[in-house]
Formats: sequence, structure tokens, C-alpha cells
Amino acid sequence: MLRGGGATVVVRKTNDGPVRGRRPVPGVLAFLGIPYAAPPFGPDRFREPRPVRPWEGVRACHEFGPIAPQSAQLPGAPSWSPGDEDILTLNIWAPSSDNGPMPVLVWIHGGAYTFGSSAQPDFDGTALAGAGVIVVTFNYRLGFEGFGHLPAGDASPYPDNRGLLDQIAALRWVRDNIAAFGGDPANVTVAGQSSGAASAACLMVMDRARGLFRRVIAHSVVGPCHSAELAAETTRKVAAAAGVPATAADLMSTAPHTLVAASDHVVDHYRRHPASGSRHYDPVIYGPVVDGDTLPCDPLSATAVGAAREVDLLVCHTTHEYWLLDAVGSSARVTTDAQLAVFARDFGLPDSLVPGYRALMPHAPVLDIYLAILGDMAFTEYSNRLAEQHALAGGRSFLSRFARRRGGPQEAVHAWHCADIPFAFGNLTATGAEFLIGGPPNTADHQLSRRMVDAWVRFATDGNPGWPPLDGSANTLRTWVTSDSTAPPPAGAVRDLWRRAGFPLQRP
Repeated sequence: MLRGGGATVVVRKTNDGPVRGRRPVPGVLAFLGIPYAAPPFGPDRFREPRPVRPWEGVRACHEFGPIAPQSAQLPGAPSWSPGDEDILTLNIWAPSSDNGPMPVLVWIHGGAYTFGSSAQPDFDGTALAGAGVIVVTFNYRLGFEGFGHLPAGDASPYPDNRGLLDQIAALRWVRDNIAAFGGDPANVTVAGQSSGAASAACLMVMDRARGLFRRVIAHSVVGPCHSAELAAETTRKVAAAAGVPATAADLMSTAPHTLVAASDHVVDHYRRHPASGSRHYDPVIYGPVVDGDTLPCDPLSATAVGAAREVDLLVCHTTHEYWLLDAVGSSARVTTDAQLAVFARDFGLPDSLVPGYRALMPHAPVLDIYLAILGDMAFTEYSNRLAEQHALAGGRSFLSRFARRRGGPQEAVHAWHCADIPFAFGNLTATGAEFLIGGPPNTADHQLSRRMVDAWVRFATDGNPGWPPLDGSANTLRTWVTSDSTAPPPAGAVRDLWRRAGFPLQRP
């Protein structure tokens, strides 16, 4: 160890060269911006991730690396600038004590496969590392760069699901290098939220990822995956918006920022035009593609037949998922009965579903009924079924839900999408966290956070988060609440409605 600038610095050796980190707080070491693959641009653009070119000398790893091309600007996180190319980097937080090989938690950030990064303040791994795990976060290709389909024939060098392949490359780097940081490469847990959780579910059933991890933590899993036909249609629309033919050569010659702008244009068109079908309500145009090669099938279907039974699974969802998307204006609003009927028709909902929700929410406005249905369809039901199908197929599966609300039932802060993550990371005071959790944390919030951190650490250590697994007969559900929370109605009645819905509903 060395001292520089008033802070302790430390050097570790990786297979590509030595890296220098820092001690941000007593007992924890941090290494930020370590390359795990070569920059995916130039001749390597749209290809599988390539190996890092080794370096000589000690590489300073004190700052996050550049983020993937995107237009989003998130609180406390860096923005992307054209020309940023060394985007495939990872970050490590590790306990400074040498207590033998430690469990490793690898985090996949969410963001609709289109935005976000490992540099978001609520993903800081300091608290989790202090609790006893090594935390790895990383960036991967997003949007068209990571999930756009390039029509180039059967022998295409441009695979689908490049973002997932980046994730596998990061996991391979962890397998080959994490021992130098005190980690156990045989005890790796992959964790993620939203599209990050869905990515983790995909990795569970991908042959290329087999053996790289033992466990998965999946919060608010979104589904289903995109078909090859839908991915091709998206490419045609994005190419048209960019003003180029939808060919691999033309898309390769189109600058990343142009494809980002074109993708935003396509999303805006769906959002502004109610006649555009199911994508009008939630215009997420990219996602994992079931191509029969990199991703053989949707993870819910594959898990149901035991494709990942050797992987322990911990699933969580929030009770008011879609209220966040409405609050930030990223989804269409449905406020009348006529609009609600069109929404039900666009998604092919069974006739009994909307009346069933009305019966369970007799005094709720149309908007709340719509948000409840859309959130349960997009996140809650998929998450529940993933956990249940995994258990029925012989895997160990644990189920939980985040229901923390502050105040009385009329003015309560919703347990919405993303609100659980600052609690599980132990980052309740991070930049942007107050918006997610509804204000400054109180004593009960900090106590809840410690319990959730402990559950993650326990699960990553030995596969037991602190409550019984699902057994196929009596489903044990852990509900995360504070002592002053108002719990939502029991989930059983809602689940009964969806059991008759022919789930999952494939989006056209």
C-alpha cells in the first residue's frame, strides 16, 4: 500500500496489468474504471467484445470509465459524449481485510436497455463491501449499439444481444481476475434490477454464461424478450429515422450519436401516437432478442423446463412498480374509461382483467387502475412466475416484495420501481435517492436498509437470504416494510386474475 494525496492507495495485479485503487473509507478498497474488454468501436463495432490490450506500468483506477452511448442525463452520474469509446469498464469495491476468498456480487444496472451506467450514485458498493462481499459493477453496450439487430445474413459477424455478450465478458474477467482482489471466483452472484434483472435471467439460460456464477438476485424482472421479427422491424424504423438504408454497412457507417437520436425519435413517435399499439404505453424499443443462437429462448420458458436449476435465485418486486414511470413522464397516461378499454385491447387482455382490478380497487381513479395493471404485467407477474417456475423445475428460489410506504394511505410514498435499490445497496443518502424513496430517510428506513443489505450478503455468501425457499406448495414471501408502513392489499387476489390471463403477453 502507498499513500498519495492524503488517501491510502493500493495496487493489485490483473491479467492485463497492475491497477491502482484507493481506500474511500476505512476497511474498503475501490478500483474504478478497469477495462474488461476492448473499446467496441471502429472495426470492433457491433461485434462480440474483444480482449483488452494489456498495459505496462500501473494503471490509475480512481474514476469511473466513460458510459455507453445514450441521451439520458441521470442525477449524480456522468453523461455520454461523442468520442467516448473505452466504455467496457468495471469497478470493484472490496473489504481491505484479508479473510480468505470472499463472495462476489456482480451488479448489472437497469435502464430499459437504453440508458444508465455503473457510475450512478445508488450503485456505489462501499456499504455492501463493508458488510462482507466484493462488489463489481460495470458498463455494457446499450441501445442500438448493444441490442440493435443488423440484417447481414446467416454468416453475419454482428451478433444480436451484444449487450448480453458484454455482460458475459465482464463475468469472465471476474472469473479470471477477482482472486487478486480477495474474491472467490467459484462463489459469484449476479444481481440486477429491471432490465438488469432481465439480463441476469437471460444469463441464467445462456450456454455461454454457464459456470460463471452460482446465484442470481433479480429485482423487478421485466419481460418478455423481443422476437427476431420485432427486432428487425425496430431496425428498419431506426434506420429510417437516421436517414440511412437498413443494411449492416450503412448502419456501421452511421455515428453512434446519430443512432441514439434516431432511437429517441422512434420512441417519441410511439409515445405521441395512441394508434401505435402496445408500444405507445411503454415505448421500450430495445431488449434481448430470442435469436436461437446467443439467446435460445425467453428465460421464463427455459427456466420452466429446468434450464437453470443449478442456479440459486432470489427475486424481488415492488408493489407499485409503474407509478415511477408515470411520475417521470416516460409512459403514456390513461385517465378515461375509453382509453382504458383501448389499452386492454392493444395488449389483448382478457375481458375479466380490468373488471377484476376495479373490484379490488373500487375507489381508485382510472389512472391508478391502469398503472397497477401495466406494472403487474410488465414487472410483478413476470418476476413472480420466474421465481415459481424455477422452484417447480427443481431450483432453489426465494421470493420477496418491497412494500415500504411512508405516511397514511392517502399521502403515502409509493413503493415504486427502483425505490428498493438504495435500500439494498445501503445508499439511502446517495444523490437522487431522496426522489426514489420520497424524502430524507428516517430511522426506520435505515433499519430496513440494514436488513436488506444483510439479506443480499447472506444470499451471496451461502444462498440463504434469511427466509425459506419456495417449495411448490406453500409459497413463502418476504415483504420488506418499515414499522410505520401501510401494507398494500394481499397479492393473492391479483395473482388469481393473472392466472387466467394467458401470461406472458407477447407484444406485437
